[in-house]
Amino acid sequence: MIEGILVEGLIYSILALGVFVSFRVLDFPDLTVEGSFPAGAAAGAMVASALNLSPSHFAKALAVPAGMLAGFLAGGAAGFTTAAVYHRLKVPALLAGIVTMTGFYSINLRILGGKPNMPLITNNPMLNLARTFTGGLLSPDLSLLLACILVVLLIFAVLDLFFHTEVGIAMGALGDNENAVIQAGIQPGNLRTWGIMLANALPGLSGAMAAAYQGFADVNLGQGVVAAGLATVMLGELVVHSQFISVQLLRVILGSIIFRALMYAARSWGYVAGITPNDLRLLTAILIIASVAVSRYGRKRR
Repeated sequence: MIEGILVEGLIYSILALGVFVSFRVLDFPDLTVEGSFPAGAAAGAMVASALNLSPSHFAKALAVPAGMLAGFLAGGAAGFTTAAVYHRLKVPALLAGIVTMTGFYSINLRILGGKPNMPLITNNPMLNLARTFTGGLLSPDLSLLLACILVVLLIFAVLDLFFHTEVGIAMGALGDNENAVIQAGIQPGNLRTWGIMLANALPGLSGAMAAAYQGFADVNLGQGVVAAGLATVMLGELVVHSQFISVQLLRVILGSIIFRALMYAARSWGYVAGITPNDLRLLTAILIIASVAVSRYGRKRR
């Protein structure tokens, strides 16, 4: 049980990091994630499974990294589309994300070969590698948990390093004061485009990992992930208060684990209060509202 909560929390923390970049760093309300997440799942599943079936040992060895890269790039492509619609066509941010999300539903169907889902039960190289990469030193579940920890730590380290570079600092300043970025001689449109691409590439990678973990890729995997990502970010902010980017990234990961634990509790013991799986999205909405209310009350107290 605990291993499952931690694995889900870590996988979806990568998605939440993307939501954090768009909503908190860029101050860009982006709904593209509901299209980029399933795009990453579809692209990652198709590439990894295709390479795993190849007669070439070299191709099989590349199945997992290529699948993860495909998910990352597919999500980034969705983000680039939103940025282009926003900057080139001057479409409002929310509408640009909705347009991209809607269009990518059909694109994701094409990635999956015209089918709404793709089972990975008999051909799942990502999950198989994650369960066996310790060479039998750990049980499959603990090996999977360790693999997720290593991937998330690597992403955290790269993001932390990036946000301490000049470009990363400028990206953070863009969300607070665009004029300051312009005065520094940086083109805000290009910087925002890269930021939106990053904010969707991370959910794409998360989608590829989630598809492998769940055993299937589906065009409807993205439903509700923006709300879940926001709830995750706000839960982290509720638990840990900090202005340091390293701590902010870590608290997103912590918030994701807490959120998944709450959802697990609702699924497992919610029947006591009459809660069914159909109520989980309502619980997510209530969780977001409660997090906002508590955080605002805390700021007034301070």
